[in-house]
Amino acid sequence: MKRIVLLFLLALALPMAAFANNSVDFANVGGTLSGSSAGLTMSGSTLVAMQTSGGILTGNLGTLAFSTAGLSSGNLQTGTTTFMAGGTFTITGNGTNGIHNGVIFSGTFSGPVKWTVIKLANGTHNYTLRGALKGTWYTGETMDGATVQLTINTGLGFFSGTTTISGGSTNIVVPEPGSLTLLGTGLVGLAGIVRRKLKA
Repeated sequence: MKRIVLLFLLALALPMAAFANNSVDFANVGGTLSGSSAGLTMSGSTLVAMQTSGGILTGNLGTLAFSTAGLSSGNLQTGTTTFMAGGTFTITGNGTNGIHNGVIFSGTFSGPVKWTVIKLANGTHNYTLRGALKGTWYTGETMDGATVQLTINTGLGFFSGTTTISGGSTNIVVPEPGSLTLLGTGLVGLAGIVRRKLKA
């Protein structure tokens, strides 16, 4: 009986080990960020790098654009601000250096989006935008675990409704295709154990 229990636990543990995920990091520079209490919109930002466990692609790889939902609290110029969930977020590749040609990721902000100002020692202001994303990877897989962080420097002034993006990074967790295969293997093993037990 102990052996059956151990084999059962092993069969369950094998597929769980398969749920390791690949992380894909995107970097973007430039573009225009404009906004008001109705939300923030970024356009014209160039995708300059994509890094996976297999390596890194660089160059002019495509574009990154987004819009948030409306403001729920705070002040765009001088304080920590929160935008509601919603809006859009799109990463598009142009086929350069082996990157996918077309929409790579299309989604929305799955929770509140934080907009924070940091006054630097030299008197200039950095704004950061952070939020969680959910959406669809270009292979059709649903993603829920992506994050975005953008940095904007407005010099000595505060954000006045439009500014240029300094740089940004987006991290997307992509489930490995082998996960489902290993899950199936674990279930087949479990079925074999049950069958042998029933025959005995």
